[in-house]
Amino acid sequence: MANFLKNAFKDMKESAKAQHEVDKAEFEQVKAESRANFEENRGHNTYAKAKADAKRSWDDAHMSPSERAAKEQAARDARIAEAKAKTAEANARYEAAKKK
Repeated sequence: MANFLKNAFKDMKESAKAQHEVDKAEFEQVKAESRANFEENRGHNTYAKAKADAKRSWDDAHMSPSERAAKEQAARDARIAEAKAKTAEANARYEAAKKK
């Protein structure tokens, strides 16, 4: 029993270290992408983007509850359709791999 617990805690420690490495790598990726986006948009896109964001915010604020619900439902439907398409693609890959 003691050996089992020892191995279990050792596995958890290794798993935590591996997950920490993944998290660090993903954080560095996001940081680099943010820095690149900032440099790409420095000074020449700011006003147009701010104006577009303000218009979108204004339009969202002045939407009726039924319009907002319809917009959210459309977004959910699009996400569901995308998920179903990916599921169908994965099932096709599975069937193809199974026949080999």
